Amino acid sequence: MTRAPLKTVCIVGGGTAGWIAAALIAHLHPDLSVELVESDDIGTIGVGESTIPPFIQLLHLLGVNESEFIAECQASYKLGIEFRDWHHVGERYFHPFGAIGTPMTHADFYQLWLRAVADGYTGALMDFAPAAVMAREGRFTPAFMALRTPIGGAAYALHVDAKRVARFLRHYAEERGVVRTEGIVTDVALRPDGFVDRIVLSDGRQVAAEFFIDCSGFRAILAGKALGGAFDDWGEWLLCDRAIAVQTENVGPPSPYTLAEAQPAGWRWRIPLQHRTGNGHVFSSRHMSDDEATAILLDKVEGELVTQPMPVAFRTGVRFRPWDRNVLAVGLAAGFIEPLESTAIHLIYRGIEYFLRFLPTTACERELADEYNRRMVTDYTEIRDFIVLHYCLTQRDDTPFWRAYRDMTPPEGLARRIALFRAAGLIPEGVDELFRAVSWQSVMEGMGVRPARHHASADRMAIDDLPRELDIARSTLSRYVATVPSHGDFIARHVAAAPPR
Repeated sequence: MTRAPLKTVCIVGGGTAGWIAAALIAHLHPDLSVELVESDDIGTIGVGESTIPPFIQLLHLLGVNESEFIAECQASYKLGIEFRDWHHVGERYFHPFGAIGTPMTHADFYQLWLRAVADGYTGALMDFAPAAVMAREGRFTPAFMALRTPIGGAAYALHVDAKRVARFLRHYAEERGVVRTEGIVTDVALRPDGFVDRIVLSDGRQVAAEFFIDCSGFRAILAGKALGGAFDDWGEWLLCDRAIAVQTENVGPPSPYTLAEAQPAGWRWRIPLQHRTGNGHVFSSRHMSDDEATAILLDKVEGELVTQPMPVAFRTGVRFRPWDRNVLAVGLAAGFIEPLESTAIHLIYRGIEYFLRFLPTTACERELADEYNRRMVTDYTEIRDFIVLHYCLTQRDDTPFWRAYRDMTPPEGLARRIALFRAAGLIPEGVDELFRAVSWQSVMEGMGVRPARHHASADRMAIDDLPRELDIARSTLSRYVATVPSHGDFIARHVAAAPPR
């Protein structure tokens, strides 16, 4: 097979996935000719409105002005996620972005805190997380504006309007030469070797390319229907398979965090933007009907409805080979993990970033695809295990849904992580993992898992009065956060969007 440099790429499907792919390729490989095929007649899900800190890295990689992007997409800031009623009804905990604690020694801060707790210290772990303290007080300043301060270790992400993000990135990509073709794909023509040769549109037009990126969502027109790519179903561990989404008017200023509140057969989200709030109810259809889920959601939301409730069916899992021959599946076409930790957009970015690292020739070398697939499936699996962690540690027994999770046997890799953490508070971090020790520590603690002991390294640290040092650090952080502007004031001063039309 001829091994010539790739020259033409066709992206099938728009939305957030398609236009992130188009923007990244156009920016990083302007030598490639990119055509994106989508149809205004096929709606996008458009409810993925919460991001994680790597999304800020994506904006910087693209050279996008962050403030302009925030204003254009009516975005607000996100310091983490507040979880309510997951361990027991009436309990809540916070998963912060960024650091917990300030460096006192070379020991991990969590281990020092465990050492102090073993001696009777009562200060809460989240009192040392700058993102958590700012979120609790409804305040915000980005860490890059306060690097040498007590909040310098905080990280942040964004709450965004997904459709405005796609529109912003479409304009970005088209300015850099990406060609958009309006049309509905009705057929896919394969070459004798099983590679995709061209796609056929409903009006008879054909689009040929050397490489195709499938961003057609759950339909997976290329990766699924044309190539028959096998799918690893994770419904055994992720029981939720449906969602109801609705938008409401804001009631008060937006909070700088996402709310994830457990419900009888799932959980609901609240994502506040500048001019409206995104709401949703993720649930298991085996334990609840659409009508029941919708009624629960509408009873919980605040503010007048901006849209009518929209049901979304989904299947959790990942394709065994997201890159198969000359087709790369990205976004929902590659796989899906329920949106509890807002990882969908990150996996799109990650998928294209990895692909460009392994950019093939026209031969689409199998070795490159194999390594890509290994890395991406590993990423999906890591995130799956982190999501299951939120469920499998529950002590709730008030509904069949929560009893099923309480009694569930977690995936083998997750079971090992939990056991290691229970033993000495350790986290087996792998190479380039998304969720680092702080994230695992926050959720483990929030779900009631306290290690049997602290690690011996914490005992070797010469700190004469550890509780006193911790109290100083806690009060210093609290006093500084009190000087930070409110989240609403910061938005109004720096990144306010134009009034909605």
